[in-house]
Amino acid sequence: MAFTLPDLPYAHDALAAHGMSAETFEYHHDIHHKAYVDNGNKLIAGTEWEGKSLEDIITGTYQAGSVAQNGIFNNASQHWNHMQFWEMMGPNKTAMPSELEKAITESFGSVDKFKEEFGAAGAGQFGSGWCWLVKDKDGALKVTKTENGVNPLCFGQTALLGCDVWEHSYYIDFRNKRPAYLTNFLDNLVNWENVTSRL
Repeated sequence: MAFTLPDLPYAHDALAAHGMSAETFEYHHDIHHKAYVDNGNKLIAGTEWEGKSLEDIITGTYQAGSVAQNGIFNNASQHWNHMQFWEMMGPNKTAMPSELEKAITESFGSVDKFKEEFGAAGAGQFGSGWCWLVKDKDGALKVTKTENGVNPLCFGQTALLGCDVWEHSYYIDFRNKRPAYLTNFLDNLVNWENVTSRL
């Protein structure tokens, strides 16, 4: 079954007042994400991966330690990453549920400390990639960063929160100020209820 581009879970301009413009979504969702879907479908057609789940394709084609991943992995993984990313944000600013706040405080010392580590991971990712809050295989919460399209599935981790730090995610609204984009993401865009549901 071919993969399809999901609709955004909100209008293109729903996050404009919170720092992510409709123009960004028009480029990021309608063009970039669509390209991952279209290219991925072309690449898996007629291969052993046709008809497999997105997760199976990602874990099956990931090459540990290789920055230059193959095309099937890159497109499948970026499709998965973006589907999570859209859902992890929302137009209605939500308070962090107590369950998540407790887990974060236990793992990082405080919510502020977690935000500091998450922001540093995103700002410190050289070139394109992602920063993540993950639940590791041992149940511990950790902040990680990955290059290009690599994601927590590759390491057997559960992605609780991810932020896209490819330039197309922030350049229209924040130009080259990636740290400001990350701060705004954490303070104004995250749907903490969605993050908690992933625990």
